[in-house]
Amino acid sequence: MSARMHLSPAHDEHPRTPGEEQFALAAELFALLGDRTRLVLLHALAEDEADVTTLTERCGAARPAVSQHLARLRLAGLVNTRKEGRRVIYSLRDGHLRRVVDEALNLADHRLRDRPAHD
Repeated sequence: MSARMHLSPAHDEHPRTPGEEQFALAAELFALLGDRTRLVLLHALAEDEADVTTLTERCGAARPAVSQHLARLRLAGLVNTRKEGRRVIYSLRDGHLRRVVDEALNLADHRLRDRPAHD
């Protein structure tokens, strides 16, 4: 993913006709969200900021994997970091991503409820 992928906190609306750059960046975002572990991490960060240890416990993945996923999210500009002593604290960069994650999970919930019952 490119390091240039940053979500703007300023605008809720996109241009009437999105251009190639908007489609390309949106595709990068969906590619990042396409990983279960990253989606769990983003969902956890939507609730509150956290360090790697807390996030590892939340998502159940190995700590090195969580660190790698967080690095990708940070390089993509989706999460912020700050130091608290020796700990690095992660947080979502803005509310747009929180809404995207929430909508993806709402869609999943609706699809699960709409599945036909297995006999």
